[in-house]
Amino acid sequence: MIDRYILRFAFLFLLSVSGPFFIQSAVAGSVEGARYVIGPEDLLEISVWKEESLQRNVLVRPDGKFSFPLIGDLHASGKTPDQLRAEIAGWLKKFIPDPVVTVLVTKVASYKVYVIGQVTKSGQYTVGRYLDVMQVLALAGGLTPFASESNIKILRRQDGKEVVIGFDFSQVKKGRNLEQNIILRRGDVVVVP
Repeated sequence: MIDRYILRFAFLFLLSVSGPFFIQSAVAGSVEGARYVIGPEDLLEISVWKEESLQRNVLVRPDGKFSFPLIGDLHASGKTPDQLRAEIAGWLKKFIPDPVVTVLVTKVASYKVYVIGQVTKSGQYTVGRYLDVMQVLALAGGLTPFASESNIKILRRQDGKEVVIGFDFSQVKKGRNLEQNIILRRGDVVVVP
């Protein structure tokens, strides 16, 4: 009985010490390291500690930039909140000694994926978290009886080119070829013929 409690304690201790490392390593293979990347139309709350005049809610413009006092235009699109925080702090050091900057994403509006074709509800989906193909198909209400389950395509713009990624729903629902259930990126279009 005592051995079981010792084992539980040891397991929980090891998980608490090394858990974040394993979790981060397991997630690192997913979209952009599983850290949210800011995009156009996202709403950010930026504040500088003890500087009330430097607290702003800013909207990331379609060009990926926003304006901030003392700095001017900053490019936010493609950066994590931590990267943007460090950049703002670097600029503000010219005016404020050791600025403490906070960047929060208060509204996610840039992570949009599209589903068209033989699904119950086709259209644009703006979501606040990364989704895989099966999750987006579920959001779209699932496939219609006329859908070609084995010929689903994901259209993705990558490095200025259109890339087509195949997806076989009939295999994934049977638990086979699960690696094709990829995490979708901003702007991906799921086509269900």
